[in-house]
Amino acid sequence: MTEQQRRSARTILNHVAFWTVLCAVGALGVYTDRGQRGHEAAYLLILREWWVGHVPVMALSSGLSLALARHPSLFADRRTTLRVFACVVLPFLPLEWFYVGCADILLRGEALTWSTAWAELSRMGKMTWFTETAWTIGTFIAMVAIGNHREARARSEAFARAQAENLNLHLALEQQRMLALRAQLEPHFIFNALNAISALVRGGDKPDALAGIARLSDLLRYALSATQREQATIDEELGFVRDYVALQRLRYGERLQIRIEGDDDEVRQDECPPLLLQPLIENALRHDLDCHDGAGDIRLSFQRTADALLIRVMNPVSEYASPNPGTGLGLANTRARLALLDARASLRTERQGRHFLAEISLPLALRD
Repeated sequence: MTEQQRRSARTILNHVAFWTVLCAVGALGVYTDRGQRGHEAAYLLILREWWVGHVPVMALSSGLSLALARHPSLFADRRTTLRVFACVVLPFLPLEWFYVGCADILLRGEALTWSTAWAELSRMGKMTWFTETAWTIGTFIAMVAIGNHREARARSEAFARAQAENLNLHLALEQQRMLALRAQLEPHFIFNALNAISALVRGGDKPDALAGIARLSDLLRYALSATQREQATIDEELGFVRDYVALQRLRYGERLQIRIEGDDDEVRQDECPPLLLQPLIENALRHDLDCHDGAGDIRLSFQRTADALLIRVMNPVSEYASPNPGTGLGLANTRARLALLDARASLRTERQGRHFLAEISLPLALRD
């Protein structure tokens, strides 16, 4: 037996069981009523009459349920429902009346012929006609209600599953994008830090090279821990920036000058994405000190507004610098990371005269 056949068998058995219980309750009521009026009758005989009389509606409800399972659109709209009613229920009623008449003849132990069947139909009372019709129409209405409820629930569950799948897919894509951005950022930083140390090694400055390696170890330790969390404090980021600048100073010497402003105690406790400030400083070095032999002047400042924390990095722009320094990998990654975290967060870059400005706006939601 296939799975489809097993499901069909279970459906039929469930309907037969439901109608059997309903017949048992109805037969009990008739039995009790007859007993109160002094008419003795066997309960099982009454139950047999009820059960046999309800075989047509058992078949109707089972058939409609099986049809709905295979064709849920049967009761999709009023016009289709009316067509099903006209094609199924209206022809079914005369057959049901004929069956009930024949069943009554057989239950009484009489011979069943066309003449006796017709005579039974002629004697059938209006209440019997009405009762059998009501059972049939009521069964059809119940199956319509069940079918509509089942279809609505299926649509709701499908919609919920689609939403959950879309959300999971979106979250997975966002996570992968974040991991990809971090994977691009960290090797990029390590490459530049190793360049600074290798320059010292090539120059024969062993003590400073060893100090640089120790500094790089501290930086990597922080970078590794930062990749395991979504937030860091400004104070932690500033400590990372100071270590990074100290490492880069091994390469640039006193040419590298950086001023930090507005980092009061309240600002230091604010939160931001980890490894947020270092790409801005790196970009400033690349488009300033890497383009000339003179001294640089990098300014890192913090400013609170009513709804955001503004982080600005400004550096002089050499005449030999790229005409569009805002397209570097570090700034592009930073802009993309901010967009993933909060649509209101932003990175704005512009050239102001002989200086280049990179300004990050972190909304309060990222800091609460």
